[in-house]
Amino acid sequence: MTEATFAVLALLVLAWAVTSGILARVNITGPLVFTAAGFVLGNPDWGPLTVDVDAPSIHLLAELTLALLLFADASRVNLSRLERDIALPGRLLGIGLPLSVVAGSLLAAWLFDDFTWALAGFVGATLAPTDAALSAQVVNDQRIPMRLRRALNVESGLNDGIVTPVVTFTLAVAASQLGTAHESEAATDGGGALLELAVGLLAGLVVGLGSGKLLTYSSRRDWITSGAGRLGTFAAALSSFAIAIAFGGNGFIAAFVAGIAFRAGLDEEVIDADTSIELPELVGEILAFAVWFLFGAAMVPIFVHNFDVPLLVYAVLSLTVVRILPVALALLGKGLDGRTVAFVGWFGPRGLASVVFALLAIEQLGESELVERAVAAVSLTVLLSVVLHGISAGPLGSRYVRSEQAEDDSSPVPRSRRSPHHHRAPAVPRGSDQP
Repeated sequence: MTEATFAVLALLVLAWAVTSGILARVNITGPLVFTAAGFVLGNPDWGPLTVDVDAPSIHLLAELTLALLLFADASRVNLSRLERDIALPGRLLGIGLPLSVVAGSLLAAWLFDDFTWALAGFVGATLAPTDAALSAQVVNDQRIPMRLRRALNVESGLNDGIVTPVVTFTLAVAASQLGTAHESEAATDGGGALLELAVGLLAGLVVGLGSGKLLTYSSRRDWITSGAGRLGTFAAALSSFAIAIAFGGNGFIAAFVAGIAFRAGLDEEVIDADTSIELPELVGEILAFAVWFLFGAAMVPIFVHNFDVPLLVYAVLSLTVVRILPVALALLGKGLDGRTVAFVGWFGPRGLASVVFALLAIEQLGESELVERAVAAVSLTVLLSVVLHGISAGPLGSRYVRSEQAEDDSSPVPRSRRSPHHHRAPAVPRGSDQP
């Protein structure tokens, strides 16, 4: 990334910060703005800025961004609160997510018959995790039942970490099948990937739990100055990723596990966990804008050059059938009406994790027609998601609220006498148990 590109990115972040409220009112999201800016300014065919997707610094930036957000998302989940309403996110993660991976993989194998099974599995796994940031208006809309917002937010926070082992394994096998793996990796196929996962898991547990307990111990003795706790949390997020990489482990798994372990290691009577996590979350969000710019500059042109009907069919089905059908199956028996199931199913946008996984594919699998096609499928699906989920979040959220209110008004059964399993939840004031 050149100095000019960095300067433009900084100015874009400033411009977004001062106009974000105005843009939000017309349903224009940050990822959409930065993707469009990247496509216009960094496009290799005409853009004035130079963006080299193969540069090590680009991959490091994308990987650090995902690691910070994985840590922040995982540590944001309050397990004690989640236990009171684990049913919906538990089903989405335990049933819906695996079904989405399988369905997306089978669809890729069917539409792109020249794909190896591992490459098809990579595409299916890469596009399974969701990104609540692309439909933030829904998650932050106090009128929508807390139970649904928490389910979408928890699902988004955890599914990218859960699916990372599948992505890592399919990439390792695909590299062997395509002949791009090193000899030692080819000999063991996915064995090296399993070792990376084990090392990442161990590094995340040690760093996360240890840093949480260390910060608690230090705070009890008043050793920490104001704001230093946030720096310590930020360092824990970075070190979990870096230590895992240094020892040959998977940095994403390490960051994800470290986030969960960090929250478990904190004594929340001594340290406010949500406040301490603010710095890695904020830095991750700023870096995410840079990744969206790079996505527009380097990855959107890939699908433009490879565009055809099967690619479009895959992207559309991935955002609809591959997402909504597994959600419907996962939520069977929970007493939710069809409108609510469709609402939860639609708001599963594909975002930052899918972009970073696609960059990993370029790095590990090299440049070939098959790899470009796989990356194009991911890129087109993510781009459609950025546009469609971004512009539909506000209107569809409001429409859902109006429909639910109209049903409440016309129902002969008073809300106080309804079954406790009914999906509606009382309004929760701002600042209480947020999702």
